Amino acid sequence: MAEIIYMPKLSDTMTEGVVAEWTKKVGDTVASGEILAEIETDKATMEFESFFDGVLLYIGVEKGNAAPVNEILAIIGEKGEDVTSIIANAKGPSIAQVKEEAKTTPVQEVKEVVAPVSALIVAEVKAPVAIPASNSNGRVFASPLAKKIAEEKGIDINAVAGTGEAGRIVKRDVDHYTPYTPANGTFTKSVPGVESYTDETVSQMRKTIARRLSESKFTAPHFYLTLDIDMDNAINIRQAMNLVEGVKVSFNDMVVKAVALSLKKNPTVNSSWLGDVIRRNNHVHIGVAVAVEDGLLVPVVRFADTKSLMEIGAEVKVYAQKAKDKKLQPSDWEGNTFTISNLGMFGIESFTAIVNTPDSCILAVGGIKEIPVVKNGMVVPGNVMKVTLSCDHRVVDGASGAAFLQSFKQYMENPVMMLL
Repeated sequence: MAEIIYMPKLSDTMTEGVVAEWTKKVGDTVASGEILAEIETDKATMEFESFFDGVLLYIGVEKGNAAPVNEILAIIGEKGEDVTSIIANAKGPSIAQVKEEAKTTPVQEVKEVVAPVSALIVAEVKAPVAIPASNSNGRVFASPLAKKIAEEKGIDINAVAGTGEAGRIVKRDVDHYTPYTPANGTFTKSVPGVESYTDETVSQMRKTIARRLSESKFTAPHFYLTLDIDMDNAINIRQAMNLVEGVKVSFNDMVVKAVALSLKKNPTVNSSWLGDVIRRNNHVHIGVAVAVEDGLLVPVVRFADTKSLMEIGAEVKVYAQKAKDKKLQPSDWEGNTFTISNLGMFGIESFTAIVNTPDSCILAVGGIKEIPVVKNGMVVPGNVMKVTLSCDHRVVDGASGAAFLQSFKQYMENPVMMLL
């Protein structure tokens, strides 16, 4: 008997998925546990395993096409089995039906995890290092999918540098590979004086970001509070800590810790708008926005107020790399009660971010700038960092937001308080 495989619901907000790649074709033998396809959701691209043994008899969604959750994805059965009647009688719901079902889900049970477009990478993450993917015997280490794509594209797999574990060549390496020839030189695709453009299909993640931006900006009444932070003490203490062997603390780690402690002092800011109720969160889960190829994800540092600076730093770096490698799991990105967007490492002095609803606030962190400041009646060089708190006025009033920023300022200007 043939088995029907439906488009899976791979995230709590997924209503449709795009087939990024089929690893099998009709007529191929499939074993339970084998990767059948790669599915692009609104959060990431995930590998989808077959639950059944048999022969792939039918593909319901071609590569690059979208289908709603529970639509027929594939049929697996015995070789030669007729699946015509199964296809006719097993159509899933339309995209409109799935979206309507998603709208009626109780808001308390729904937690969006994609950050607003203004919230970019929050940690300094090194790009994957390309490592020659072969051993002394000349054997090339590459995933089966990478080899298959390279063969289809006519790419010499030996010429591709691997960025996977131990230098293994993975799908992204083949997708991003561009051979250098004198003809293409610096890979310029445009010709001076000639109009040209490229249409790029909008990813599921980017669609979700666009929708979330609109919902947040036009539904939540935003207001903004900006404050200057004297960073002289933070710079000195960070330098002293990093002199200890094995210790590596970033300014972002200090920001996350200071925010977490400030939220404990100002629980109104650590709240969520849920329509009929305002949820006052007693726990502190800090979402840190990370830029990925197709958009943004917000991995969460849980119970951040209870963790040391080094623990926070290590966790953020792991999450950031997992996000870039598309290895984040739902448990990594769910449940933030507050979000931080840090553009300081890009030289941005100040900016405003859009609230990541249902959270009530997001903190936009700028870079540290050396400017003249007045201390003890004298003009001296000083290091200042601007931060801007975006608030949802339905939950947080001006006085509550200001009190939070004052607490944050106190911790950042006297970092030793975070260590007590």
